Amino acid sequence: MTRQYRAYLVGEDGVFRSADAFEAPSDTSALDLAQQLTRRGDVEVWQLARKIGLLRGPQPPAA
Repeated sequence: MTRQYRAYLVGEDGVFRSADAFEAPSDTSALDLAQQLTRRGDVEVWQLARKIGLLRGPQPPAA
């Protein structure tokens, strides 16, 4: 059985920039699938009203 999840791309200002809906069999699988979206920035993964996690995208080099 699969569950519905959403992955939200988080902008530098903390505001959601976009959302992708997808299905996965577990929270762990959902995080694994959403990991590929981090190349565009930080991603929050949600299952309905439950936050599953925050995945960090590439960080700018320290000045």
